[in-house]
Amino acid sequence: MAIIVNLDVMLARRKMSLSELAEKVGLTLSNLSILKTGKAKAIRFSTLEAICKALDCQPGDILEFQISR
Repeated sequence: MAIIVNLDVMLARRKMSLSELAEKVGLTLSNLSILKTGKAKAIRFSTLEAICKALDCQPGDILEFQISR
């Protein structure tokens, strides 16, 4: 099982750069990059909320659960 991070998809849909999102949510570019590449082990709800507000989306638009078989 795996959690897939679709942050790059939402950024493309909103025509927003990662650095612009970092500025809007108050996170460093490196921390957002770690999340975007799927290397993050956790995410705070407050961070997820800020990202969803900035991208005008739902958490399920960013995070996807995939069952590995």
